[in-house]
Amino acid sequence: MKKRLSVLWLLIIAGILIFTACSNGSDSVDGEKDTDEPGTSEDNSKDIPAEPVTLTFYNEDGEEKPFDDPVAQKITEKTGVILDIDYPVGGSDETVPLMIASGDYPDLIFAKGDISMLIEAGGVIKLDDLIEERGDNLKAMYGDQIDRLRNSLDDPSIYQVGTFGVHDVPLETSGTFQIQLEVLRELGYPEITTLEEFEAALTEYAEMYPEINGEKTLPLSLLGSDWRWLITVGNPAGFAGGYPDDGQWSVDTNTGETVYKFLEPEYREYFKWLNGMNAKGLLDPESFTHTYDTYISKISSGRVLSVADQDWNLYDARYALIDAGMEERTFAPLPVTLSEDHIHHGLMDYGFAGGWGIAISSTSEHQELAFDFLDWMASEEAQILINWGIEGEHYEIVDGQRVLFEETRHSMNTDGDFSRNSGVGYYIYPFPNWGTAAVDSNGQSITVNTREQVVANQLDVEKEVLSEYGMELWIDWFPQQDELQRSNHGAAYNFSIPAGSDLQIIQQRLDDITETRITQAVLADPAEFDALWDAMVVEMEEAGAEQANEEMTKLTQNILELWSGDVE
Repeated sequence: MKKRLSVLWLLIIAGILIFTACSNGSDSVDGEKDTDEPGTSEDNSKDIPAEPVTLTFYNEDGEEKPFDDPVAQKITEKTGVILDIDYPVGGSDETVPLMIASGDYPDLIFAKGDISMLIEAGGVIKLDDLIEERGDNLKAMYGDQIDRLRNSLDDPSIYQVGTFGVHDVPLETSGTFQIQLEVLRELGYPEITTLEEFEAALTEYAEMYPEINGEKTLPLSLLGSDWRWLITVGNPAGFAGGYPDDGQWSVDTNTGETVYKFLEPEYREYFKWLNGMNAKGLLDPESFTHTYDTYISKISSGRVLSVADQDWNLYDARYALIDAGMEERTFAPLPVTLSEDHIHHGLMDYGFAGGWGIAISSTSEHQELAFDFLDWMASEEAQILINWGIEGEHYEIVDGQRVLFEETRHSMNTDGDFSRNSGVGYYIYPFPNWGTAAVDSNGQSITVNTREQVVANQLDVEKEVLSEYGMELWIDWFPQQDELQRSNHGAAYNFSIPAGSDLQIIQQRLDDITETRITQAVLADPAEFDALWDAMVVEMEEAGAEQANEEMTKLTQNILELWSGDVE
C-alpha cells in the first residue's frame, strides 16, 4: 500500500530490549561492543567517490522531494551518493511495466510487490555474492533471518534488501478502531472491547451532542472511495474478527493453509454490523464517496467521533486538531472485536517480514557503489543518523547517551513537515533498518521512540485518559505479544505473487468484486444484506476463489519452507 513518507517515521516504535541479530555474535545490534563492528572506520576499505555520484532511485512509495535536507547531506558525505528519487505519479500500476518495456531502469528500485516482474525480465541483479563479499553490515543486521530475503524455492537468490525492521517490538498500534478522547471522558471512561460496546458509546455521545462546532456529528467515518478502502473498510473487519493483518488473506501460520479472507464467516458478521450502523445513521453517509481531503477535513473539524484507520493516514488531521486547540478530539485506539470470544491481534509479532526491499538494476553503471550505499545504510553509524539526526543539531550526548533537543522532540510531535524538511526519520523506510527493538553498541535504543519517550510525547489529555484506565500506553489495552502466537510466515501482504500468474489475476478479480459488492451490501437495506452477501460469495467462487486459495496456500507453504534455513 502507498504511504506518505513524510509521516512514516512516526510509525517507528521501539523498546530497549536487547536482541541478538546474528549467529556469529559480531553485530552491535545485540548491544555487545565489537572491535570490528559495522559502521566504524575499520569496517572495510570501500572507497568513497572523490566527487558525489548521483544514483537514480525509483521509490514506489515516494513523493516529490529533493535529496538535500541535512540528513541527506550527511548521507552523501558518508557514502558519496546523491539520490535522484523518482516516484509514481498518478498511481504506480504502470511504472514498473513501462520500465521493463523500455529497458530503462534506475540504479535502485523499490518496486514492492512488482519485484517479480523485474526478476523475470532480468531487470535486477542477484545480491548474494555482493552480500558475501562486501556486505558486512547487512550480514550483521539480518543475521540468521537472512533467509527471509530469499526470492522463492525455485530461485532462492536474494534480489532486494530493506523496508522493514529486523527486530521490532510495538509501543503503538495502528489500523484499529479509534475513538475520540472526549467521548471516553464524557461517558465516564467506559470499557470498550466489543462492537456492541463501541456502538453504544457512539450512540450515546451522538445523542448528547448532535452537533459539534456547529456541524452535524459523525459517529463513524471511513474512507472507501479509493485504495484506502483496503485499510479503512477491509482491514478493520479482520481485526474485529480476531485475525492478524495478512492483507487480503487469512493464514494458518502453522500449516500454511490460506483462504481469501472475505470468505471467512467473521467478515460477513462484521459487515452485517456495519450495514446496521449505516441504517441507524451512525456511519458517515459519504464514507464511500468523499475524497481523502474531505475525509481529513471532517476529522480535523472535531466532529468525527471515531475512525478505523492507520495512524499514518491520520496525522494531518491530528496536527490540525492540535493546532486548533482541540486535543481532546484526537483519538485513542481500541481493541474492539466482534465479541469477547475473539482475540484482537493488533500487537501480533510478525517477525522480520522479508518481502519488499530495494533492488539494484541490471543496467546500472554503479552496481558496487549502489550496493555499498545500501550496506552503509545498515551500519550503526547510519542507523543512528537516520533515526536521531545530526549530533549538535538534533541531539546532544549527555552522560554518554543521545538526548534529543527539546525543540527537536517538540517538532517531531507537532510538525507534520519536520521529518521531510530535516530528514530525521525520513530515510528509515524503505531502506535497511535494524528495527525498533534494537540497541546500539553502547546499549542505547537505536530509535528515538522508547517506551519512556512515547510516554513523554503524549498529550496531557492522553495522559489524563490513560490514567483513568490505569494504563501507561494505549497498547496496555490490547492482548500482548506473549499472549499471541508469533507468525511463522511473516505477513502475506508482503508475498511476491508471480506477475501474470493465475493467482495474481484471480486475486485482482476477487478484490474488484469484494470492494464493489461489500460497499453495496453495507449501504443496502438491512433486509437485503444476506442475499447480497450470498450473491457475492457465488460471484467469488465463479471467479476462481477456490483455485486462488489452493495456489496461495502453496505459496505460503513454500515461504515456510524457504524460511526454514534448510534451502541452499
